[in-house]
Amino acid sequence: MRPSAVPALRIAPAESKQFAPSTAFFMVNYRVEDLHGLVKLLREEGCNVLEKIDESEYGKFAWVIDPEGNKVELWQPPAGQ
Repeated sequence: MRPSAVPALRIAPAESKQFAPSTAFFMVNYRVEDLHGLVKLLREEGCNVLEKIDESEYGKFAWVIDPEGNKVELWQPPAGQ
């Protein structure tokens, strides 16, 4: 498995709203190479992609809701990382 395909898992206290709209206390994070391209493809396929895309010094972030209602984070690191 290539390093860019390795998922990460984030866990938060049960009362946290960090992963809303999901009710889960965890969120899987996938490192991706082309966030905007992947988001476009997922939307075309009918996936539940949240509207917000964050861009900061830490990279680009987007979120999808999986079929079980869990929030999944997509992360494109800054260039060169």
